[in-house]
Amino acid sequence: MRPLLRGTPCQIFANDMKVRLRSAEQEIFYYPDLLLSCDPHDRETYYRSSPCLLVEVLSEATARIDRREKLFAYQTLPSLEEYLLIEQDSRTVEIHRRAQGWAMERIIEGYVRLHCLKVEVPLEVLYEDVPLAP
Repeated sequence: MRPLLRGTPCQIFANDMKVRLRSAEQEIFYYPDLLLSCDPHDRETYYRSSPCLLVEVLSEATARIDRREKLFAYQTLPSLEEYLLIEQDSRTVEIHRRAQGWAMERIIEGYVRLHCLKVEVPLEVLYEDVPLAP
């Protein structure tokens, strides 16, 4: 995705940037697998507060937290447009969009449309170099 960001205020981070949420006068931090922020004022050193896209790669150990706890927590971010969950063992992507009331859309073929970046990413690209069981 990095080439798509050239000439934009967007920054993308994989595994190394926290997202900060505020809930009931409390700060909560998560490390999403991928974070995209396009707000030029969202430039703290160790975290971002205004991502437009968050991505989690699901594993057996994290799927429940990613689908429940993080989904509900991330929905409190006013800037967040899309939350993408990527299965690691099958070619399946789940996307939750603010514009659709956070309803889940499951994608098993074709492409994933990322409104935040105004791009379509083929599933073949997302799963390139990922060995899947037949």
